[in-house]
Amino acid sequence: MRELFEEAASQPPPDPRESARASARTPLRKRFYKEAGVAEAEGGHAITLDGKPTRTPSGRQVVIPARALADAVAAEWSAQGETIDPVTMPLTRIANSVVEGVVDRVELVSEDLAKYFESDLLFYRAGHPEGLVAREAAHWDPVLFWAAETLGAHFILSEGVMHVKQPDEALKAARGALPGDAWSVAALHMVTTLTGSALLALALAHGVRDADQVWAAAHVDEDWNAEKWGVDEEAAARRAARLKDFQAAVTVLAAVKPPAA
Repeated sequence: MRELFEEAASQPPPDPRESARASARTPLRKRFYKEAGVAEAEGGHAITLDGKPTRTPSGRQVVIPARALADAVAAEWSAQGETIDPVTMPLTRIANSVVEGVVDRVELVSEDLAKYFESDLLFYRAGHPEGLVAREAAHWDPVLFWAAETLGAHFILSEGVMHVKQPDEALKAARGALPGDAWSVAALHMVTTLTGSALLALALAHGVRDADQVWAAAHVDEDWNAEKWGVDEEAAARRAARLKDFQAAVTVLAAVKPPAA
């Protein structure tokens, strides 16, 4: 069971696209269990296969803090057919990566995530055509206004791809708004790598933008080009695969989010 997800546990948290490619290259293992379930465990809920708790490649027991999330992970195991395909188990891959590579180094992963604030997607704007300029502004400006007004993070925009150094105060303010628990950090890291924007991930975490708005904002330029020149089928397939990982990360983030006061 452990070797099924060794690729997923090698980096905290993994690039979901590379994880999927690596899993696709690995021969699928036959299903070796009859039933997947959830059991109480210290610190949360364990995923069980025929009554035995699942473990990461290094032997750590997978313990999930939220029951709803544990049920969803168990459902991925239950849904497997004659073989086990990790590509179809994004929640399980996230759970393994959190337990294996994030819980003991949350600060390190948070710092890696925060580096995206230095060159966020939302900073670099098209100069033309006017329609694209307006669409980027419609999707991106509300997030930047929120960061400035609520977090005190005032970022600098640039036309084109020329790098612009962001103020240290803005970077510190955005970094301070990141959650501190391993599961949220891991989910936001995945959202960030999938969208190219830590600010979109942060807006999602704070409820400023919902998942559909974040996904649309991350693909403004791509959608504009598709409308003008047609859809690239291979690119569309890759995007559909990324969307599944994005939705899994959103599920994790929602499941572990503390209830509103």
